[in-house]
Amino acid sequence: MAILQPMINTVQTVKNAFLKPVFDLFVTLLMWLYFTIGFVLLFPPLFLAAYVNSANRESAFQRLNYNFYRGFFLILRSLTPGMTWQISNKIKSIRSSVIVCNHLSYLDPLLLISLFPQHKTIVKNTFFKVPIFGWMLKASGYIPSNAQGSLSALMIERIESVDDFLKSGGNLFIFPEGTRSRDGAIGPLNNGAFKIARRCQAPIQVLKIGGTNRLFTPGRFLFNTIVSATITVEKIAVIKPDYENGRSSLSKTRVQVRSLLEG
Repeated sequence: MAILQPMINTVQTVKNAFLKPVFDLFVTLLMWLYFTIGFVLLFPPLFLAAYVNSANRESAFQRLNYNFYRGFFLILRSLTPGMTWQISNKIKSIRSSVIVCNHLSYLDPLLLISLFPQHKTIVKNTFFKVPIFGWMLKASGYIPSNAQGSLSALMIERIESVDDFLKSGGNLFIFPEGTRSRDGAIGPLNNGAFKIARRCQAPIQVLKIGGTNRLFTPGRFLFNTIVSATITVEKIAVIKPDYENGRSSLSKTRVQVRSLLEG
């Protein structure tokens, strides 16, 4: 048997090499099917009912998004048994905070939505122009990434309402790098998240995501399904800058957050 083991290993490697792209494609198409059917057929009646009947439309839409992406990750986790998921329940208890996080994959914002029923985030302007999806983003209270064209008034309005949203128990999560890291290194951090936190005098929760780039790699269309890796969401620290006496420094806070994410 010991003599045959290298041959068995070689056959298994060849088998996996053949099956992997097939299964990667299958899982990718299935997840896109979930998105398509969900946003076009299944969830629009729920969104419409929430829009018509809910006293707080934004909150109702955010909870629908939360449940939608919980379903997304439930399916994805069942199809990638080689992936280990480690997400502390302490993260799910975060309230009334500006959350800053590193950014490795397109999965990152979807994952954070699936953790917080009451949430807002900053979304690229182009997504607000997508039919159905853009309407859902607006109704959910999400914030355009920059004040350009027809979205400038919406961005200002949303920024001005963040304070009340945080006080009601909601969380605003932002990826201050602004784009996904291609090599895992922390890129330059934008000031936007820290300005909002200072304006609202809110605590800054620092989270670190790991492993999502192994499952859905930047620049790759297909999910990377047959791999052994661990996806983590870790609470690194909570920062409470000294807002009251005017000594709060955006640059110092930014440097502190960067140091925590790199550690």
